[in-house]
Amino acid sequence: MTEPDAPRPVDPPELGFERIVYEKAPPRATITLNRPEVLNAFDFRMLRELARACEDLSWDDSIRVVVLTGAGRAFCVGADLREWADGYLGNPTEYWKWFGAFKDAHDRLREIGKPTVARINGIAVGGGNELQMACDLAVMVDDAFIRHVGPEHGSVPAGGATQWLTIMVGDRRAREIVLMCEEIPATKAAEWGLVNWAVPAAELDAKVDAVVENLARKLPQTTRYAKQHLNFWRDFAWHETINHARDWLALSMATEEPRRAIEKFLERK
Repeated sequence: MTEPDAPRPVDPPELGFERIVYEKAPPRATITLNRPEVLNAFDFRMLRELARACEDLSWDDSIRVVVLTGAGRAFCVGADLREWADGYLGNPTEYWKWFGAFKDAHDRLREIGKPTVARINGIAVGGGNELQMACDLAVMVDDAFIRHVGPEHGSVPAGGATQWLTIMVGDRRAREIVLMCEEIPATKAAEWGLVNWAVPAAELDAKVDAVVENLARKLPQTTRYAKQHLNFWRDFAWHETINHARDWLALSMATEEPRRAIEKFLERK
């Protein structure tokens, strides 16, 4: 990836991405998280590539709608805990840097200036759910589930879940999701408002296509400003907490609790 000379979009192959598949077919663009061998767990490079793709799309006036999805049988299962174990446990300074990439990817996705649709093709766990929550709308296969596991793995889900779940599903349900760490089936996620639609796998693409077609008809400048207003409470909660979370979670990496939890998780794999 090279730095641009001006805010002008480029053809996706020029960006040389390795962890995502980035495609443009105006008026639609698709970003596919592409580490199916680890259920699309994101590492530092994937986060950087996601941020750069979102930046490029924010500059591309031919694109009206952005779809975020995953390769293989999962949408995304959150952070790559193997990378954490190898590089960040016991190393708060390096984790703080990693979290900066996570925060930047979230900001780029949320502030892309055009509607975003999460195509949830499989399970969305931890940070994977936080990525789909950062999108405007979500279509999910009805045989998948959403789950948060941070309190079991030594990481507070403060990359969107603690900020936005109360807004999206209400206080009691947010506490249930974060503290109980239980699976939320797709149909329940739709009932609660965590996703918009739960559909059979055979109907996923048709539903996503219909949503994209509807959104692409809207006036881009007006839609961008409407989205900015709709983001108010999400942005307020995010910016009031995210840098505090970054520092606290970094310091937490020096403690025994996350080390034991992550090592136990990796031993089971």
